[in-house]
Amino acid sequence: MKIKSEKDFWAGLMFLVTGIAFAWGATAYSFGSSARPGPGYFPFGLGIILALLGALILFESLTIEVEGGDKIGLWPLKQGAIILSSVVVFGLMLPKLGMAVTLPVLIAVSSLASGEFDWKEVLLNVVVLTVGSWAIFIKGLALTIPLWPAFIKS
Repeated sequence: MKIKSEKDFWAGLMFLVTGIAFAWGATAYSFGSSARPGPGYFPFGLGIILALLGALILFESLTIEVEGGDKIGLWPLKQGAIILSSVVVFGLMLPKLGMAVTLPVLIAVSSLASGEFDWKEVLLNVVVLTVGSWAIFIKGLALTIPLWPAFIKS
């Protein structure tokens, strides 16, 4: 069988393998029920959906012809390193500096990986994503994520 879109083939394979891994890993946790889902319920469902999406993309990459074969090209190692390092810094900073400080750092540093960097757009993303994350995770889900740095008592 001939690969007709290299990008879609590798993306579909990545989604398929990642989805199966998450679904399989979630089987180690309690599923609960639909009314009271356990810790394995959401990751299992998400893994299955991701695997199905990957299978669909993989199938399309083998059946639908695209112009030029949609070659994958060089891997953007510099951009990948920037994004990976920003996530590591976020994980290290969050417990001590809180979400209000670390999330803007994550967004700003990750934005440097783009060739279309614009400070106005980054600031808009910082505000929207930080307020949205606060509303969803701290207010909505009542997770115990520190909002402010540890030295600020709120």
